[in-house]
Amino acid sequence: MTDFVAANYLFGDVARTPKGDDALVEGGVIDSTGILEVIEFLESHFGIEVSETETVPQNLGTISNLTRFVTSKKAVREPSL
Repeated sequence: MTDFVAANYLFGDVARTPKGDDALVEGGVIDSTGILEVIEFLESHFGIEVSETETVPQNLGTISNLTRFVTSKKAVREPSL
């Protein structure tokens, strides 16, 4: 996720890469359109579906939240052995 954010919103300026718990929207890294792009990336890259009710800061507001969200969505999809 960090690489995606740096490449797509910071134009590769890794010095400005937010830390795990830095707010992405409030920190000015991405805007509302950027959130839609992040959702599209998550769905295509990780094969998950993000519902409208899941588009909240607790899921998408920071890199740490994004990582937890994707991990939890993938855990639900994968059957236990």
